[in-house]
Amino acid sequence: MTDIGKVRELSDTELEQALRDAKQDLWSARFALSTRQLNDTSTIPQTRRRIARILTVQRERLTPQAASATRKSA
Repeated sequence: MTDIGKVRELSDTELEQALRDAKQDLWSARFALSTRQLNDTSTIPQTRRRIARILTVQRERLTPQAASATRKSA
């Protein structure tokens, strides 16, 4: 789920679940990093970006006026 378009296709409940999963993945990756068990350190920023995308879509759905204003300026 790396594309913002795919995130926008999810329902509200799917977004909530995806956010929970991503936060759990981030916690696991940080734990593995601290115990020197994480081989691919790029998973941490990727997961952080995934969380940011999900939060962005949730925020857009809460305030549709702000979302349309940002799309027009972009």
